Amino acid sequence: MTGTVKTPKKLIEVALPLDAINEAAAREKSIRHGHPSTLHLWWARRPLAAARAVIFGQMVNDPSWKWELEHPGEIPPNNIKASWAASRKRLFAIIEDLVQWQNTTNKSVVEKARAEILKSWRETCELNRDHPQAAELFDPEKLPAFHDPFAGGGAIPLEAQRLGLESYASDLNPVAVLINKSMIEIPPRFAGRPPVNPDARASRDAWSTQWVGAQGLAEDVRFYGQWMREEAQKRIGHLYPPIEITADMGIERPDLMGLVGQKLTVIAWIWARTVKSPNPAFRHIDVPLASTFILSSKAGKEAYIEPIRDGDSYHFAVKVGRAPSEAEEGTKLSRGANFRCLLSGTPIEPDYIKSEGRAGRIGARLMAMVAEGPRGRVYFGPTTEMERVAQQAQPSWLPDTVLPNDPRNFWTVDYGLTKYGDLFAPRQLVALATLNDLVVETIPKIEQDAIASGLAKTEVGLSGGGKDARAYAEAVAIYLAFSIDKSADYWSTVCTWHSSKELIRNTFGRQAIPMTWDYAETNVFSDSTGNVSSGIEWAQKALLNFPTKPNGYATQADAQRQSISLRKIISTDPPYYDNIAYADLSDFFYIWLRRSLRQVFPELFATLTVPKAEELVATPYRHGGKDRAEAFFLDGMTQAMRQLCEQAHPSSPVTIYYAFKQSETKTVEGTSSTGWETFLDAVIRSGFALTGTWPMRTELGNRMIGSGTNALASSIVLVCRTRPATAETVSRRTFLRELNQVLPEALDEMTRGSGDDRSPVAPVDLSQAIIGPGMAVFSKYSAVLEADGTPMTVQAALRLINRFLAEDDFDHDTQFCLHWFEQYGWKDGRFGEADTLARAKGTSVDGVKQSGVLFAAAGIVRLLKWAEYPSDWNPVGDDRLPIWEALHHLIRIFKAEGESGAGKVLAAVTAKAEATRQLSYRLYTLCERAGWAEDARAYNEIITSWSAIEAAAAAPKAHQGDLFG
Repeated sequence: MTGTVKTPKKLIEVALPLDAINEAAAREKSIRHGHPSTLHLWWARRPLAAARAVIFGQMVNDPSWKWELEHPGEIPPNNIKASWAASRKRLFAIIEDLVQWQNTTNKSVVEKARAEILKSWRETCELNRDHPQAAELFDPEKLPAFHDPFAGGGAIPLEAQRLGLESYASDLNPVAVLINKSMIEIPPRFAGRPPVNPDARASRDAWSTQWVGAQGLAEDVRFYGQWMREEAQKRIGHLYPPIEITADMGIERPDLMGLVGQKLTVIAWIWARTVKSPNPAFRHIDVPLASTFILSSKAGKEAYIEPIRDGDSYHFAVKVGRAPSEAEEGTKLSRGANFRCLLSGTPIEPDYIKSEGRAGRIGARLMAMVAEGPRGRVYFGPTTEMERVAQQAQPSWLPDTVLPNDPRNFWTVDYGLTKYGDLFAPRQLVALATLNDLVVETIPKIEQDAIASGLAKTEVGLSGGGKDARAYAEAVAIYLAFSIDKSADYWSTVCTWHSSKELIRNTFGRQAIPMTWDYAETNVFSDSTGNVSSGIEWAQKALLNFPTKPNGYATQADAQRQSISLRKIISTDPPYYDNIAYADLSDFFYIWLRRSLRQVFPELFATLTVPKAEELVATPYRHGGKDRAEAFFLDGMTQAMRQLCEQAHPSSPVTIYYAFKQSETKTVEGTSSTGWETFLDAVIRSGFALTGTWPMRTELGNRMIGSGTNALASSIVLVCRTRPATAETVSRRTFLRELNQVLPEALDEMTRGSGDDRSPVAPVDLSQAIIGPGMAVFSKYSAVLEADGTPMTVQAALRLINRFLAEDDFDHDTQFCLHWFEQYGWKDGRFGEADTLARAKGTSVDGVKQSGVLFAAAGIVRLLKWAEYPSDWNPVGDDRLPIWEALHHLIRIFKAEGESGAGKVLAAVTAKAEATRQLSYRLYTLCERAGWAEDARAYNEIITSWSAIEAAAAAPKAHQGDLFG
């Protein structure tokens, strides 16, 4: 590229209304109908709210841009700064409206955002009108196109399209490509067309209706989906019989009063896996591996399974009312695959179950049935007839794709369930095969109806760019295939029964395939969770919320080698290092999509499984260990980032979402963090300079992977610009001088950015956000040289940036505690937020926990109060002793033993004495301002008694043995 591009500073490089974005992202997690996540499952999809805000922020010029270009390096006067604050407040108001879910299809809100983007684009074009490539790069009437090279679940390219950019999405994973095609490529291709189904053609109302956007396409998805369901009912409906209430069922069952003679729809069958009893006396009996016998734990609606022994056999009955305590655990003895024989009580150990599984001897036995009654769920014991009907199901095809031998994410392999087909019961396989075959059958049916409605008959389908009858029929079929895929998530033997909610849990409650022991089999034709009609309805409603202009394009491409990004705006969410095995997990859906859609996209479904060799995920089992996996990931990610750096449109920064969990490693220099610093280093080495780092709450906190675990709740959005080839090398002193010029202004913008009393950046997020402008200084140079001539590391640069917040004398753990305390005091907070702050402070949550000052478990983080510190503490053997810990042990002992006891502590940590006193001052001031009187008093007592404590510390050190042994 010739000539220098003049690039106005963008809003995202200065300020964002983080609170509003985070609140909207959190609310969005509870949205069901109409959200893209209900079209097809994808792991760790970005919230639409965050994607919209980030793209808007990277496209819209910050109000300061013109003045700063005209007055480089000058400090703006206060009146100029005030006008910028007012302008940012107006832009913040646009974002605050834009991120609300209810405004997803609000034309006036979206158009206001689009107009602001176009206005900034034209300002940029005017600024570069004399550029040698102005005609190619800066057409004021046409926005640059957008590209996401790690498109995944498609939220980012979808929102780029909604904001008026021609959107390109690419991914190596064919399931992701198909999701993106259905969201950004297909709706614009068939926008504004009326439905083609015969009911619509026969209806005058339908023809007089103005079919806007994808409404016609959505109506055909509904119609042909209903036809598909009805046809499936004819073919396999006999496998899902109702249950007839007989008089003998009503004995001691008041919940069945008035139901005798009625037929109720069974919504779920509850099965337990079985193995032969390890007790020789009962070796001929298949005994259940049941993790619980509870069916309903709802107050007033309790029900449970009672196993009844009959000699050397047993059967199950269902009882209503409060269950005995032993029913809670079923036949489980402890966590994991540890059970007991129902007949003899003999322990059934994991190794025995694994050997039975590998020998193909794990079976299943029906324990209970759940029906839909007029007053809610009704529970029944199993019947011989129901088991017989289930055994009638004989699948003609089952997927023989082998499950990966990945013990971190696939837990069934050790138990003999080694193929994807093993994850489904026979009746489930029959249902999935039947419905996927019906998807194929709908294509010629829809094509004939489309021709009858006036569309041209051609042989060009979707893969060839067709827009006529064949392509339209294939488009409808994609959404129908997705509806079956959505249902498949509820149709496996990994699904379990949720007794407190009385519904079926789906397969992917976590980003893995676990081993389950008792499982729930849904009735695909019921009106309850996981039925086929709900999948069709979800597809239809999601389709109505997709934009239909401008055009979108989704293709399969390797991010390390693609050239799609050339001259495009880029925002992307790369894989999470080793957190999610996307390709392996995607095979669960790919096997069914390939069966129904291979004729539609032969190239996309050319391989038997999802491509895995080039997938940028640090999967140890695939790369021969953790170290090789890490090297593969970092080398590949650096190459992918270099592609973006070299190809991105020069007018706007690139935004990259980062969500790796922070960890630590021991080095010669001490403890340092991995993940965050390593990723920053990879981005900078690729040729990018960082101009912003924004923490956003983008992870679902109540998903199973986050329930009871320390799962991430945040992403860091990195804002990057291409570093000029002419970038200088500077000294450490020059770097520090520039930091001291830049960071005060940046901090002022972040804490007063909206121009009113509300801070747009919360205290717990400020340490992460301030890294952006700090790293902007560091990364704009080709190198910053230390006094000995060696290049400064990212870790060293981060340490200097943190010092700006007046914490020179505090270690990393103490800096974390101080800022966490400022936000939460002694109250609970979410692990994801703590992890975000720990990254910024050069430590990790696990590391701070090791120092003994923090509780971190089950996704909750809380600072320990001094009274909770151990009484047997000995500073001599404490190899991780932050200032925070020293101060609070000092307070604990001072309250118990006064100045003399506190003096002994101070004498033992004499090197930390001054920093401990300074921290006490900081905390006293903080608590006083916050109105935390009791805490302020404790710190004040230490400050006012400091001289006496120092005098006690100077006493003969032999006395320290009284305290520390």
